[in-house]
Amino acid sequence: MVDEALAFWLAEPGRGEIRPVALPDPRDGEVRVRTLRSAISRGTESLVFAGRVPAAEFERMRAPFQEGGFPAPVKYGYLNVGVVEHGPRDLEGRTVFCLYPHQTEYVVPATAVVPVPQGVPAERAVLAGTLETAVNALWDAAPLVGDRVAVVGGGMVGCCVARLLAGIPGLRVTLVDVDPARADVAAGLGVDFADPADAPGGCDLVVHTSATGAGLRRSLDLLCPEGTVLDLSWYGDAPVTLPLGEAFHSSRLTLRASQVGEVAAARRSTRSHRDRLSLALELLRDPAFDVLLTGCSPFRDLPEVMAAVASGSLHGLCHSISYQEA
Repeated sequence: MVDEALAFWLAEPGRGEIRPVALPDPRDGEVRVRTLRSAISRGTESLVFAGRVPAAEFERMRAPFQEGGFPAPVKYGYLNVGVVEHGPRDLEGRTVFCLYPHQTEYVVPATAVVPVPQGVPAERAVLAGTLETAVNALWDAAPLVGDRVAVVGGGMVGCCVARLLAGIPGLRVTLVDVDPARADVAAGLGVDFADPADAPGGCDLVVHTSATGAGLRRSLDLLCPEGTVLDLSWYGDAPVTLPLGEAFHSSRLTLRASQVGEVAAARRSTRSHRDRLSLALELLRDPAFDVLLTGCSPFRDLPEVMAAVASGSLHGLCHSISYQEA
């Protein structure tokens, strides 16, 4: 086996590069994985690429197998699907998901990988980390049968949340986004679509994922009295101003955060992080999630691709990276 791999590093804010990295031989209880696909988490990785992680969050925002530190140089990422080349017999040859950065091959503890179920292609399995965030959000939000729900922000996380909500009987779910092209995505997910100005109000629950102050303010506007906004957005170092002197107080509205770093309190005593990730992979048997797969580039192009994603010039939802020619 070769003792070197290639990895994507953020050399400095705004500039990434491919670097060789030493690859140790796997020991007992470890696996060596050859990457098939990885994916870019548009919101978080764009903020990391731009050097916009607040200093107070440097430790909390570390990815499980991150190397280096914020703002740079840092090897960051967490949506990786590969094949186990060496490891315990029950894992050898299996396709697995791992919260690992963009790298051609890697060695991790066997407990760090989760087998991808039969029938879930590698290109869809890269969504597991994003869908895991959506699972956690629904555990936090606990929507009820018949609720009126809006999801404000039609990115990867918002779309995953919308699809899970669509499976609950009696829910009226509307995906809200400024991009009219998201209407076709919403149709593929089985939910309604609306521009923010035309979104239906009177919602029992609004899940906010747009990572903008305007989106969060609109989310509060859409609530019925005593309704809840569940905010999944991470704003990095951007301040957010809210009109809390308006209906927020008189209508007894609730604004709460949901974040994937901890299992939602409602399930923390009965579900582990691995249980939650395994559930997300099982849910990816649903081919409707393929509507989120909007682009793919070879690994060698990742420095340019990441810059384009961070600048907003490369549009779409889930942009994945292929390692076929790496």
